Amino acid sequence: MIIPIDSLDDPRLADFSHRTDVALKKAQGTEHGLYIAESALVLERALRAGHRPRSVLALGSSVEQALALVGDDVPVFSGPSELLEELTGYLLHRGLIASMHRPALPSPGELLRDARRVVILENVADPTNVGAIFRSVAGIGADAVLVTERCSDPFYRRAIRVSMGTVLQVPWTRLGGWDDTRAALDEHGFSAAALALEPGAVSLREYAATAPDRVALVLGEEGYGLTREAIAAADSVVQIPMHHGIDSLNVAATAAVAMYALAE
Repeated sequence: MIIPIDSLDDPRLADFSHRTDVALKKAQGTEHGLYIAESALVLERALRAGHRPRSVLALGSSVEQALALVGDDVPVFSGPSELLEELTGYLLHRGLIASMHRPALPSPGELLRDARRVVILENVADPTNVGAIFRSVAGIGADAVLVTERCSDPFYRRAIRVSMGTVLQVPWTRLGGWDDTRAALDEHGFSAAALALEPGAVSLREYAATAPDRVALVLGEEGYGLTREAIAAADSVVQIPMHHGIDSLNVAATAAVAMYALAE
């Protein structure tokens, strides 16, 4: 359903009007909040994952593309480029953006049940790093991502953009404390490998050579790394040997290297 706009007074445009990720997450009239999908590619991946669109904002030739994706039952707003830029605060250079309903998150047990490789992110604050890790998970191969409460939200706009929409494909959920997490890992036969600069840590290559069948790679926040609780909850502490006086890689690069080392 195409809805031409010539002013910004329509309350249905509020989803696109300079709203922060936090405000979208708390949007009234929704069960779990909203997130923004930018570009037809990301919208297509969201729909393929079963996510429901609330409305779409499209420019020019992207209107027909939006209709082909969402059908006639979803409002597709369109108007002059200058007006849409005033509404959103930026040029709609990707052609369209969509307001999407956040899905309910599964329990950790649901994701662990049939998985063999998972990634646990503890307090990773930068959505760019979160998005890059999800892209590596999708491309290199892991079954799910589990994030702690203080980790940046994978549905934040920048995380989705950097991940190229793979945040919407890779199963993920939030974790409770480390006691509950450790119990869930044990229940499903997972060994936790903490990536940390600790005395006595084994090299990634050595760990990968005899890795258990089910592995949870645990990565910590930028700068500070993993908490003592996370390291204590791990079965193994692993590090990537460095050269030229460099102590470690960026967390997103570390995740990619570790997943590749364990890939079959």
